[in-house]
Amino acid sequence: MKPVLAITRRLPEAVEKRARESYDLRMQDGDDPLSRDQILDLCKDANAALVSVGDPIDAAFFAALPQKVGIIATFSVGTDHIDLAAAKANGFVIGNTPGVLTDATADIAWLLILGAARRASEGEAEVRNATWSSWRPTHLMGTQVTGKKLGIVGMGRIGQAVAKRARGFDMEVHYFNRRRLPEDQEFGAAYHPTINDLLPHCDFLSLHCPSTPETRGMVNRNFIAKLPDGAIIVNTARGDIVNDKDLIAALKSGKLTAAGLDVFAGEPNIEPTYRDLPNTFLLPHLGSATVETRNAMGFRALDNIDAFIAGREVPFRV
Repeated sequence: MKPVLAITRRLPEAVEKRARESYDLRMQDGDDPLSRDQILDLCKDANAALVSVGDPIDAAFFAALPQKVGIIATFSVGTDHIDLAAAKANGFVIGNTPGVLTDATADIAWLLILGAARRASEGEAEVRNATWSSWRPTHLMGTQVTGKKLGIVGMGRIGQAVAKRARGFDMEVHYFNRRRLPEDQEFGAAYHPTINDLLPHCDFLSLHCPSTPETRGMVNRNFIAKLPDGAIIVNTARGDIVNDKDLIAALKSGKLTAAGLDVFAGEPNIEPTYRDLPNTFLLPHLGSATVETRNAMGFRALDNIDAFIAGREVPFRV
């Protein structure tokens, strides 16, 4: 008999096909977010579970999860939806999917930079709504990207990929990281030992840090005040890094020219004011959403499960 694998959300076709070859699957009929009790019901006779961002994998979940399940593989790099301390205390292994979504997420960061700077949402709306009247010299003038200063908060794999792409735009790149990187990983970027040192050098600021007690709400009024007037902020990291009220106030006042956001606190139930601001370029958490990347994420999650079931070392254990 095949081991039983519980999967909380629908996965790319190639990933589900591979999973069916090795496992007896327990899945929902649709593709809706599941409650804790619904996920536990899927897991009641499972040997492993494959979960996703947004699933409530908290202390109460682990307290009720049968020990037979053994491993929780998440279809993500981030684990802020999982209570890691509770997992460890209850003897469950956690695996994630690092190293495969770098390029896709860096590409989305650049889409946000360009879309926010060049007022892409406003322009597309005019074409789609048939309100574009004519070409004119002052029509939807945006902000030049080439040759400007880009600041990066968090110079991990994705931050480095964003910095590498910035060289093609002749940008002067600055970064803050918990430690300075070796020169060959900086891509010519200037290191700043504190965020406060970094902020005055940012015509554009791209966020790539994890959500932690120290970073939640970090982008607040005081933080924004240290940026140059007219700066543009983009976020592909985690939504709760941003204080929505303070960011919206800065966008309304003109302190910030624009913001490009792919992640939001409480998503998909985002702060509704964002939708009404013309100087926001908004995406529904598409950072890793390419066929190639989502397949690679699913295969990596299955690699973790396969190894655990076979008694081998889990390759991407958290």
